[in-house]
Amino acid sequence: MTEIIARFEEISERYAAAFVDLWGCMHNGVEAYPEAVAAMRGFRRQGGKVVLLTNAPRPRAHVAKQIAALGIPDDAWDTIATSGDSARAAMFEGVVGTKVWFMGEEKDETFFEPMEVITDPAPITTVPLEEAEGIVCCGPFDPFAEPATLRPQLLLAKTKGLKLLCANPDIVVDRGDQREYCAGAVAQLYEDMGGTSLYFGKPHPPIYDLARRRLAALGDLPSDGRIIAIGDGIATDIAGALGEDLDCLYITGGLAAEETETPAGGQPDPGALNAFLQTAMLTPPYAVGFLR
Repeated sequence: MTEIIARFEEISERYAAAFVDLWGCMHNGVEAYPEAVAAMRGFRRQGGKVVLLTNAPRPRAHVAKQIAALGIPDDAWDTIATSGDSARAAMFEGVVGTKVWFMGEEKDETFFEPMEVITDPAPITTVPLEEAEGIVCCGPFDPFAEPATLRPQLLLAKTKGLKLLCANPDIVVDRGDQREYCAGAVAQLYEDMGGTSLYFGKPHPPIYDLARRRLAALGDLPSDGRIIAIGDGIATDIAGALGEDLDCLYITGGLAAEETETPAGGQPDPGALNAFLQTAMLTPPYAVGFLR
């Protein structure tokens, strides 16, 4: 049974580190959540380490700049692990070939920046779909358009037998009060059409391996029993944490605010939360309306 808590500090002393989702937990795509920032500052003051674990399809340095602009200060976290970095490492190892068709927005082109940890990177070049050996997908070209508009290109890709590297397994995110499609929606559609998608962010193991390496670089790596994952994505944050045998705190006021009947700034309705989790067939140990 999932326990609904009022604040993270009720359970925080049980843990040495937290893997914390960004969008929906620390910010809403427009501005930071002050209470979430305060909660992470408090956790760090008591000796906890905060790893921001995000499905952002970009290098961690760019994510650090982005969240600073949103109002998340440096003293609220210790390090960052991104889906983008996990996927970039695979790309530079040549998992989808060297000539790739790129899907995404202009801001996502940082995906192709060199990585110091890859000593002999594959010579990646972006080419038209007709010439491609694989696909690198950081998201749809238009995040507000239905992914089905990409069917013609994806059909050609499937016919060519191309693998799609998905840099962000999230299906949707909410930027303020607007919902946007992510790379995960494209990858899911491609699989539904019979294509092959490769995933590197939550809930898949590669990003958790990266998070543990980043945590270990800060000092001693705590046991999994001393790490808690915090997130609002039931199919990404929570499924991933449980798959890694980590405790987790489900933030109900994010993507599933309507389903869990979580009002702005409030707590989920216990009955609605239970029904939602039964449908998802997942049982996080803890839940709270908003990270605070």
